[in-house]
Amino acid sequence: MKNLHIKTGDTVILLTGDKADRGKTGKVLAVSPEENKVIVEGINKVKKHVKPRKAGDPSGIIETESAVYASKVQVVCPKCNKPTRVGTKVYEDGKKDRMCKKCGETF
Repeated sequence: MKNLHIKTGDTVILLTGDKADRGKTGKVLAVSPEENKVIVEGINKVKKHVKPRKAGDPSGIIETESAVYASKVQVVCPKCNKPTRVGTKVYEDGKKDRMCKKCGETF
């Protein structure tokens, strides 16, 4: 299993893509390390044609988020509010934390 620098619940910014989505920020909804992809809230919207599976299910054309490669997004530091690379800080007891490479604060 691969490790990604992004976790579910992180705030990320989209680095590449068309002009409509580039530079947008959103919260990570799901992470797929096997495919090296993430699903971000409000980014890469697609329209799906859906049939109702049982009574009360939505049907028709539904707009939902699609997966984006993890290399195309960057984590936004909650402390300094800047896009940053993620480093690891190892404590003396062996515990690890993720840290911002710009300001040095841990997430």
